[in-house]
Amino acid sequence: MLFRPSEKKIGVLGAGQLGKMLITETAHLDIELSFYDSDPNAPAAKHSRKFFCGDLMDKESVFDFGMDHDIITIEIEHVSVEALELLEQSGKQVYPQSHVLKMIQDKGLQKSFLDEHKIPTAPFFLCEDLKDILLLIEANKMNFPFVQKTRKGGYDGKGVQIIHNEQELNKLWDLPSVIERKADIEVEIAVIIARSVSGEIAVYPPVSMDFHPEANLVEWVVYPAEISEEIKERSLELAKQCAQRLNHVGLLAIEMFVNRDGSIWINEMAPRPHNSGHVSLNNGAVSQFENHIRAILDLPLGNAIGNLETIMINVLGEAGHEGIAVYNNLNQLLSDSHVHPFLYGKEKTKPYRKMGHINITGDHIKDIKSKAKWIKQTLQVISSKLG
Repeated sequence: MLFRPSEKKIGVLGAGQLGKMLITETAHLDIELSFYDSDPNAPAAKHSRKFFCGDLMDKESVFDFGMDHDIITIEIEHVSVEALELLEQSGKQVYPQSHVLKMIQDKGLQKSFLDEHKIPTAPFFLCEDLKDILLLIEANKMNFPFVQKTRKGGYDGKGVQIIHNEQELNKLWDLPSVIERKADIEVEIAVIIARSVSGEIAVYPPVSMDFHPEANLVEWVVYPAEISEEIKERSLELAKQCAQRLNHVGLLAIEMFVNRDGSIWINEMAPRPHNSGHVSLNNGAVSQFENHIRAILDLPLGNAIGNLETIMINVLGEAGHEGIAVYNNLNQLLSDSHVHPFLYGKEKTKPYRKMGHINITGDHIKDIKSKAKWIKQTLQVISSKLG
């Protein structure tokens, strides 16, 4: 098979930090990407020679961008599915496919897909509005505590809340929602699977995730997940089921709850590179970003199994700081060859905004955890007084 890097023009919808890492990782294969985003200062915009600014939800603009490319992919879910459907009808290759993205954009459709294919997930009900939710509770069909997830628009913990008791019912959102039983979680894990056009798969071993108590987003990721071999094998099988049932092409990240009774529930899916896969940048595997591009080009997939234990820390903006970002004490980290910082290039910080991440590698997870705690206490993203 002959390979000419410039043969296929690849357009990426979204130009955030995932786009920036797509650029640097796919440069290994001399592949150039074009980006489209509504933010002219998006992280990938600074590093791409081909950047277009426009509304990601505008059907005509997204369609026009896509028509100038052979393959269209995403690094964010909130894009015009209608445009992607038209692009597919025009003969363009769209990965993930429009039917996958349409389902992913709606948490209700995600849950219904899992239920239809008998893939375990939290027991749930779909409600159109606040009235539906209250009727559900009055009929004793859902007990406290339960979780409300807005069907559309949520990300990084937004659009999700736990209702613990009757006194908290006034917090409910009057929006189309998924109402689901609160899981009795022992650990939250994620599995990322790459699936190529021809159906080849590469599965990244599960990682465990700890969440920030206030921001409700991933604070750090541990590779490999500290789970039993039996739980690991079941989680890998569930990931394969999801990708194959969807006939998905590209990367699919699957977040899962491992419950105290040993059951595993699929929580949510994301059809793109994912925060939980950043450990692959330094643990010895072919990174999730490179494997995503290999998959959509139908190139052989790379090794997904890392040989170094790794912890990833999300670098978040400090509480009480908003403005031009300044990184305090970064120099103290750079002297350690096992510490790998990735700054996303976001000019402004605000409380709990993802500003970067740090991978810490080593041979013993206990030592890495100790170093990770020190880094979290040392590195701060604050706002410049000059800003």
